[in-house]
Amino acid sequence: MYEGVVQDLIEELGQLPGVGPKGAQRIAFYLLSADPDRVRRLSALLVEVTEKVKFCRICGNVAEEDECRICRDARRDLSVICVVEEPKDVAAIEKIREFRGRYHVLGGAISPIDGVGPEDLRIRELMSRLADGDVTEIILATDPNLEGEATATYLARMIKPLGLRVTRPASGLPVGGELEYADEVTLGRAFEGRRLLDV
Repeated sequence: MYEGVVQDLIEELGQLPGVGPKGAQRIAFYLLSADPDRVRRLSALLVEVTEKVKFCRICGNVAEEDECRICRDARRDLSVICVVEEPKDVAAIEKIREFRGRYHVLGGAISPIDGVGPEDLRIRELMSRLADGDVTEIILATDPNLEGEATATYLARMIKPLGLRVTRPASGLPVGGELEYADEVTLGRAFEGRRLLDV
């Protein structure tokens, strides 16, 4: 399509998740027309993030030190661990400011189609964390899709024999949604998780 380095840039950008060929082309041409200092800053940040950022040795969240800020926070509740698939899930839960426990990032979900099995996730590390006896509840906050459900079921079967409370966040109808557009699984969960109205 384009010559040399421009085409190389478009192809490289097209490898990013969620960026298709047209999006890659748009980003490439934005960078070509942007202020050179801004592009240099972006370039420096990309290099810096690959050099500085690592994964927390305890929970697997992104961190610039051996432990993330959540694991270093002495005010967090050690008795509850929320299991999520990716670090972005930690950020989403932290935004609501309701959860005061700690996290465990699996690094994905069980997906035989994609060749991801339990041994490819941080399940062994989770089980080691549960062995110390401090934890009383595990919240399985994997995505409410086929892979997330399979992962949650697998983990629940492993954890329940330890005598811990195993919970899953409620799922159901989104605020502003309409019943006629809800799928059967979502609607079924909404009815299962119904709660009493205090009027």
